[in-house]
Amino acid sequence: MHYENSNASPRTVQKNPRLSAESLAELCLGQLAEDPRQLAEFMTVTGYSPAALRSAAGSDQLGRGLIDYFASNEPLLLTLCANNRLKPEEFMRVWGRLNPAG
Repeated sequence: MHYENSNASPRTVQKNPRLSAESLAELCLGQLAEDPRQLAEFMTVTGYSPAALRSAAGSDQLGRGLIDYFASNEPLLLTLCANNRLKPEEFMRVWGRLNPAG
């Protein structure tokens, strides 16, 4: 977003300067909750049962797992970003902070 004032040149305001891992994990879980097929696939890949997934909701471990899962599934990642007005680069910056070795 650009705006001008009479005393300065145009400035850029960032909408989402630093997306947190916690908020990104919540978006990922919400996306999966809306798509039972993808949710079932996530649970199969990770070994979570429905009860274990409910119990783990909000934990760092589940959050990292969700972010990793989306990072490894480009169509899912792009859908999440489009639905939440995120740039894929923003998502991958969070993933990079969680996985500094790559």
